[in-house]
Amino acid sequence: MPIYTAEEQLPQRQYDFIIIGGGTAGNVLANRLSENSDISVLIIEAGADTNDNLPVQVPFLSVTLSGSEIDWKYKTVPQAGLNGRVIPCARGRALGGSSAINLLTYNRGSDDIWDHWAKLTDDQSWSWSKIQRYYLKNSRLVAPADGRDTNGEVDPLVHGDGPLEVSVPGHILPIDDLVVQSSKQLGGRFKYNSDFNSGDCTGVGFMQSTIGNGVRSDSNTAYLQPAASRPNLHILLNTHITRLIHSVSANSGPIFTTVELGTPNNKSERTQVSASKEVILSAGVIGTPQILQLSGIGDASALRSLNITPVLDLPDVGAHLADHPLVANYFKVSSEGTWDNVLRDGSVLGANMGQWQSSRQGLFVDSPGNTQSYQRLPPDSSAFDGISDPSSGPKSAHTELIFINGFAQFGETPPPTSGNYVTVLSIVASPTSRGSVTLASNDPFAHPSINPAILTTNFDVQAMVQAMNDAQTFLAAEPWQKDFKPVVFGELANAKTDADKADLARKTAVTVNHPAGTARMSPVNAKWGVVDPELKVKGTKGLRVVDASIFPVIPECHIQAAVYIIAERAADLIKTAYGL
Repeated sequence: MPIYTAEEQLPQRQYDFIIIGGGTAGNVLANRLSENSDISVLIIEAGADTNDNLPVQVPFLSVTLSGSEIDWKYKTVPQAGLNGRVIPCARGRALGGSSAINLLTYNRGSDDIWDHWAKLTDDQSWSWSKIQRYYLKNSRLVAPADGRDTNGEVDPLVHGDGPLEVSVPGHILPIDDLVVQSSKQLGGRFKYNSDFNSGDCTGVGFMQSTIGNGVRSDSNTAYLQPAASRPNLHILLNTHITRLIHSVSANSGPIFTTVELGTPNNKSERTQVSASKEVILSAGVIGTPQILQLSGIGDASALRSLNITPVLDLPDVGAHLADHPLVANYFKVSSEGTWDNVLRDGSVLGANMGQWQSSRQGLFVDSPGNTQSYQRLPPDSSAFDGISDPSSGPKSAHTELIFINGFAQFGETPPPTSGNYVTVLSIVASPTSRGSVTLASNDPFAHPSINPAILTTNFDVQAMVQAMNDAQTFLAAEPWQKDFKPVVFGELANAKTDADKADLARKTAVTVNHPAGTARMSPVNAKWGVVDPELKVKGTKGLRVVDASIFPVIPECHIQAAVYIIAERAADLIKTAYGL
């Protein structure tokens, strides 16, 4: 697997397949397509390798990667639903893409999600019964770092035998048992769920994460590195795609098999490589619509306004951007059993880091949260006023809570310099707000205009308020009262009413960095959408999209597992199309 860091190093200018983006989906495709030694594959990534990046490897340090050198450092436009605030939109810019910088949670989603996608696309091959094998092909359950008995925390029977390693937490925290016991006492909307990957993604349970032996498992380590010995797979790093160049066919419309390359350091110099079979866009929810629009595929009038000649009028390109809103709820606790001191005392942090380096044990083997909870709204919730239920079905949630054994900074609230805290992240899992990704200019090296339109619908605001109330209800349960005795802290303490909480959400909300839907999949003959159910860009030949931009609707869960699953299926679709 030769790796090149500049386009002039490439030994050839034509490949069978060119994959744009070495991220979550792109690396799956690179591995699966290059399994055939007669097929040449080039993967082009704008970032660098991450093999020597320690914060990528250490799960607890995952929170430090947003805004780092391997993040695109995107910002949204001012958000009307957030009092005009601009918030970050973290996307991985390195081999592994966002699977290298995310917070590692692995939820394949409920059965309902996939059956809903099948209905929306009028294609039953997207239903769970057909998709399940790709989930099983992607990941496998491994023992947590501490090797403990995980009976009741996870169901081994619902897991597969794929290359991606998935485990439950490897270092049990003091609040983990409190979460489980509270769930079992409260029941109802807070029922205990022994495995969120069993098909029912509601209830309270242990988080499953892409971690093996205390180390991050991502698309680079799970898919690319095992293909290192393949000479037919080439990787080009530090290179941007400036546009796709088309040729004209009277019978099939524009053919997009030529890729124009450039680098930020030499913006005027451009070169080209071509694919004899297909170009596959896996540039992500932001990068994919940007490249399509730069190539003349998108809303024709908007393209003309930027002096881009329209090739194909597809108004849905860049539209329907969705993300999961997040509000951090802080509680001061009486117990000293939190990890707050790790972030305040360099010697304590160093000791934990040393433990991870020497034995792959201790606090740093996990991301900051070990447990999560998915809830459906009460049936009489005012969030449903005037709309139908936006979730995929009864096994999918409307909201999510994540429980963190310390003060976790999300947004601009600074960590306190003393005391012990618990953070509960409240999240809207089935948001109805929709925004867009559009070109800010025709400069391919400029960031596009990103507008997720966070909290711009009544449903999203009311669902967030319910999630914030649920956090307080849950931490008022009896198991918390013996030692932790949580008390609302900071601005949350002054948010006495639902209206106050809505105001606090607008003031402090960010996102979970789960953008989706900017090149959504639709039925073959539908006039809406960007790709057909085989992920081919409508009206074109030689061009396919495989990443979270094709989601017809945002799933009610953390999204990386769904990206892996669609990539595994796309690899089979491509192999079938070319008899490979």
